[in-house]
Amino acid sequence: MDSPRTLLEAVKHFANLDNCRVYLVARRWPDGVTCPACGSKGVYYDKSRMGWICKTKHPGRKFSLKTGTIFEDSPIGLDKWLPAVWMIAGAKNGISSYELHRALGITQKTAWFMLHRIRLAMQAKDGGKLGGEIEVDESFIGGKARNMHKGKRDQIFRGRTGAVGKAAVMGLLQRHPGKGKSRVRLEVIPSTRRHQLHSRVEKHVEDGAKVYTDALSSYDHLGLYYQHQVIDHAEAYVRGEVHTNGLENFWSLLKRGIRGTYVSVEPFHLFRYLDEQAFRFNEREGNDADRFSDTIRGIVGRRVTYQSLIGATSERPESV
Repeated sequence: MDSPRTLLEAVKHFANLDNCRVYLVARRWPDGVTCPACGSKGVYYDKSRMGWICKTKHPGRKFSLKTGTIFEDSPIGLDKWLPAVWMIAGAKNGISSYELHRALGITQKTAWFMLHRIRLAMQAKDGGKLGGEIEVDESFIGGKARNMHKGKRDQIFRGRTGAVGKAAVMGLLQRHPGKGKSRVRLEVIPSTRRHQLHSRVEKHVEDGAKVYTDALSSYDHLGLYYQHQVIDHAEAYVRGEVHTNGLENFWSLLKRGIRGTYVSVEPFHLFRYLDEQAFRFNEREGNDADRFSDTIRGIVGRRVTYQSLIGATSERPESV
């Protein structure tokens, strides 16, 4: 078997460390193994160490498949890491840390850490500005007021109205780039004020592109730089090509996963869950094996520590 096509095949295939090595080497070093420290191809495999050694003497000359990846310094074997990547990459509504801990026989705390590392591998790099037809919309993520403890609800909502206590998320959906499937970009924003929304549109959208939004006043004056058209949801949801239904569909997928699988997401970690759902949405044309392979290609050069995840440090090593 060159490459597994189902979860069952993946579990069986990656139970063999040699299969893990062949699969990862082909994707990490398609032109031959190189030293992560110096880039030299003068390396040899040390079977006793199950890793490579660079022939040039320098610090870090000994390395393994995990070195320089999201797997680095993890005591968990690749026979568990790779099925975990497969499970989250193929789960339409995500997979909880409790489910992963039961499936792999690891602690829930370890499963939670693993999932956040994998989400980092799913994080897309900025592919430049979007053009063509762009839907722009915002949504709010957070618990419902009626489910809060009365004391907390009174503290948050006293004298305030609107989506208080929730995190604002802005989405930009590019319709059919190159006649392919629509693609989405997401960002957690401090508020839905005009300068916040306009600055994100300017950052991600080419001047002159067609931009479709709802009737939120914060989008006023986008017509100075874009072909801006508005759909007022109080009157209609579609007017020809003018609508934000693509993003409305995405919001439903995102919230189904958060409410049904993750239940409660801290605003501090929300961007990670957005990366996960955006990855699966943008790669929906492929199958589970394709999404698994794409995730594996993103493991290199990305690392997040447990201390940064729990907020014990201000470092952001996951930034790329």
